[in-house]
Amino acid sequence: MPYVGFGGPIPSVNLTITAYPGTAHIRAGKRTPQRHPYSPFFPVLQYNPVQGQFFGGNFWDSRATGYLLRIPDAEQAQGPPVDTQEMGLPDTACIAFRLSQAEYRPLFEEVWGKGSLDINFQHETEQICTTPGGAAVFGGSTTPIALSAADRTRANVVYDRWAQSIDAFEQSAQVSAFSSKFDAFLAGKYKLTQEEMAGFKLFNGKGNCNSCHLDGRGTTLKSNQTDTSAAAMVNPLFTCFGSANEGVPLNPRDSFYYENKPDAYGFTANPYGFGYRDLGLGTFLRSGFGSGPNPNMNWKQYAPTVDGQMQVSSARDVAMTPAQCPSTEAPGPYFQKGFFHNGYIKSLKQLVHFYNTRDKYAYPVTSGHCPKGTTEKVDCWPMPEVRNNIDMTSGNLGLTDKEENEIVAFMQTLSDGFTRPYLNSDTFTGACMRGGSAATQGNELLIPTPPLPSCALAVCGVAPVPKPNIP
Repeated sequence: MPYVGFGGPIPSVNLTITAYPGTAHIRAGKRTPQRHPYSPFFPVLQYNPVQGQFFGGNFWDSRATGYLLRIPDAEQAQGPPVDTQEMGLPDTACIAFRLSQAEYRPLFEEVWGKGSLDINFQHETEQICTTPGGAAVFGGSTTPIALSAADRTRANVVYDRWAQSIDAFEQSAQVSAFSSKFDAFLAGKYKLTQEEMAGFKLFNGKGNCNSCHLDGRGTTLKSNQTDTSAAAMVNPLFTCFGSANEGVPLNPRDSFYYENKPDAYGFTANPYGFGYRDLGLGTFLRSGFGSGPNPNMNWKQYAPTVDGQMQVSSARDVAMTPAQCPSTEAPGPYFQKGFFHNGYIKSLKQLVHFYNTRDKYAYPVTSGHCPKGTTEKVDCWPMPEVRNNIDMTSGNLGLTDKEENEIVAFMQTLSDGFTRPYLNSDTFTGACMRGGSAATQGNELLIPTPPLPSCALAVCGVAPVPKPNIP
């Protein structure tokens, strides 16, 4: 929804099961939803052999490569409709069918041509499209709608054009608005407060945030250096378009671990239960379970070098909240968000503290099992879900508590809606949360991680296998 930068709009979900229920409410996804603003600016996924890294694509695991449409954001739009855990349509042709019946059909045809939705659908199509994908009745087919070869081609073209239309909206100033305090600051129309400016300097220096979340200026300044340069960009995106494994602990609240039995439609989302490990980009390069097909088999060889890596999202709008809940931080009034791919982190304070102290307070335990006398997310960080390829540019930054708060204050300047109202950002009708501390926000709902079985062979046993092995 717009009031949270098109991220997860329900505080209770962000606080608990992390991934959102789909159209079939008995199912839910496996990751926190990424924000849509600025995603259209990510380039087509590519491998940089000099850096030895992948850049571009959309989704946490970069599986919307842009390989076909040359627009990763458009290919991202094509994912949720047929994801069994999200909209759950059983066939991509259901999109063309729905469009052909929509009141805005004339608008689609105005853009893409009169007659572009003239497809001969069988009378059973409505029933097929209201049955969730993966249902046993389809026998594993992902094209259960019977169409002629010509109509299947037309439906595929409609699916591509529909996705390009979504991308056009997300790239517009209605979504990717560049209307934050920081944008006004770059234009000389806003002066950062003392706390915000201190956070900006830390973001580019001691905090090392700018090494991934690029703002068009220099980074990793020494203590005796001052950046006096002009901004290299007037619309920085606060991402490097790359991926990284920050060593985030497994979150046992994630609903995906519990979808290990057939549902009412005979579909099992995650037969491996807690044997599932989210290898992110590594699983995608292997065309593995829960991801998508890798369109370039030359990339597969690099999978062990990127296991555990997740896309570096734009830091823009990370702090956006409804006006009546003006913060993401306790004691509030605040709007509860979830951060990182699995929603383990519940406040920006925790996020910065994690980057700052992950290695200083590392314990060989899983979430919910921190030693007596320690507090999880304060002076105890459980071990990473995936221990391979950890980003070591953070983890022990030496920031003070005050400096952490200053970085949070700076990140709050990246929320759109300052120079002009953000479209439909006033639609939240829920209640704000109050009380507690940002440092321990959400800890009252921590649950102990059960004993973990070994990583399922369908995840960690696919060649080329992770190195070292993932337990």
